[in-house]
Amino acid sequence: MSVNQNTYDENQIQVLEGLEAVRKRPGMYIGSTGSRGLHHLVWEVVDNSIDEALAGFCTKIDIIVHKDNSITVIDNGRGIPVGMNAKLQRPTLEVVLTVLHAGGKFGGEESGYKVSGGLHGVGISVVNALSELVTVTVKRDGIIHQQEYRRGTPQYDVKAIGETEETGTTVSFKPDPEIFKETTEYDYDILQSRIRELAFLNKGIEINLLDERTDTANTFLYEGGIVSFVEYLNRNREAVNQTPIYVEGSKDNISIEIALQYNDSYTENIYSFANNINTHEGGTHESGFKSALTRILNDYARKSNSIKDSDANLSGDDVREGLAAIISVKIPEPQFEGQTKTKLGNSEVRGIVESLFAEKLQEFLEENPAVAKRIIEKGVQAARAREAARKARELTRRKSALEVSSLPGKLADCSSKDASISEIYIVEGDSAGGSAKQGRDRHFQAILPLRGKILNVEKARLDKILSNTEIRAMITAFGTGISDDFDIAKARYHKIIIMTDADVDGAHIRTLLLTFFYRYMKNLIEYGYVYIAQPPLYKLERNKTVRYAYNDKQREAIMQEFGDSVKVNVQRYKGLGEMNPEQLWETTMDPESRTLLQVTIEDAIEADAIFDTLMGDNVEPRRDFIEEHAKYVKNLDF
Repeated sequence: MSVNQNTYDENQIQVLEGLEAVRKRPGMYIGSTGSRGLHHLVWEVVDNSIDEALAGFCTKIDIIVHKDNSITVIDNGRGIPVGMNAKLQRPTLEVVLTVLHAGGKFGGEESGYKVSGGLHGVGISVVNALSELVTVTVKRDGIIHQQEYRRGTPQYDVKAIGETEETGTTVSFKPDPEIFKETTEYDYDILQSRIRELAFLNKGIEINLLDERTDTANTFLYEGGIVSFVEYLNRNREAVNQTPIYVEGSKDNISIEIALQYNDSYTENIYSFANNINTHEGGTHESGFKSALTRILNDYARKSNSIKDSDANLSGDDVREGLAAIISVKIPEPQFEGQTKTKLGNSEVRGIVESLFAEKLQEFLEENPAVAKRIIEKGVQAARAREAARKARELTRRKSALEVSSLPGKLADCSSKDASISEIYIVEGDSAGGSAKQGRDRHFQAILPLRGKILNVEKARLDKILSNTEIRAMITAFGTGISDDFDIAKARYHKIIIMTDADVDGAHIRTLLLTFFYRYMKNLIEYGYVYIAQPPLYKLERNKTVRYAYNDKQREAIMQEFGDSVKVNVQRYKGLGEMNPEQLWETTMDPESRTLLQVTIEDAIEADAIFDTLMGDNVEPRRDFIEEHAKYVKNLDF
């Protein structure tokens, strides 16, 4: 494409006025126009109420999902100012709703807020731009004020509609279907888990969630704050220290809260937050916490002779085995870095967290020698297991270097060496494996059959996991290594597809595999490499016409298409092995016609809890979970 240089002048420079820019490029402001962006609108409004709470003026927030998927957020804060803005000569309420980056959060100490939770500083004006209708009601100075907007445009001047002795802000908005073409339907579970998180992180604030679509209501109020959060994370596990260790303090206007509790599992769950934003990629607050934890526990272990002079120090991984921890910092000027802008970069935070936490942890260990002993013992056992795992890994490497082919014998590999187009099917059983091997496209599809169920990694340490034949076959086939050795760049396939039967055993094997990926190869999921195949449940045949149905609803629809007068032969597939290679290719493996579900981690805290509930030792929570979700499950074969 060529460009005529002479036509590129000032007339080609388009200036998007105000909120027009947001409607033109919504993804720049809310991340996407899919489900994630839709929910982001709620967080932008709720964040304003949380900021009022952080400033000490709001104690209660109500969030209502109406039947038409519009949202109302009500708080009892001070209310958005309504007086005239001197600079723009328009009411401040209108400025806040229609001007990007307008708000009380940009003046540091002199502003309305010392600490603010909003990540982008774009706030409510973006919600206004991307909603077909917004109504804002402010109770302030004895008067109730109101203004309405359509797609960001005020419908009338701010007006007084009554008198009141209360204060607060009510924002109602209806997302614009012109922007959110994919969906305008809110997911209650997504709303609930983030609201619960906000209530944990801001102790004493009451947040009520009402869903008028289903008449579901929940109240979230945690006087214990992040101590309650840690107890919630460990609710299905056996705690090592019954009372979580809690540390709080502040320096240079940076306030820090840390809560931690060890449990009997082998995995670590550390979640860090800066101004209520989940810093998925960690950052300086997390680094300070980790280095203090490792240093203080090693010092204590040596002083108490739990580690001998000749022994090596416990590693960071050793002392974090079975640890659940929340690190929450509130900072006037947070600096976010990283791929998704969720890594805290403020260098001064590391030292403050490290010194404050080290001092308090040392005090705790000295005052609670029995608990300290159990924590150190857990770390020492983890160190022994790590050493055994290292030897097992070296043995695997040595063996593979000596063998002519280091790939597992039962792997039917693809001929392509281009990982970006290559895919591997993890198939249960030899009969399904045989069909898949014959039906596949050998150029880019590899097949790895598993014999029986793999080890439940939730109940085992890495050394035991590495001695499991089926798990070793997967690690070798994927090429990425595992745990500390994991390297996504070495992945041999960019699609790892779990293909199991559509019955209870198949679901169990799928959960075992997902637990393994989540605990030891999480990056495979985070990079979008893990998929679940969707084999059909039924084959419907009328004369020579064959159709496949993937659920009961589809089966009914196809039966209606065929008509009542005709005899239809319906076959219910009990397993993949019942399909011949052509059928398996056509229904489940052909990229042109198959359905794959991509596995994503929308909410790591909830994902962790589900794996722990389903695969952990405690029977009660598992039974409760299955009973609660039974209503969503169809076609279970017992």
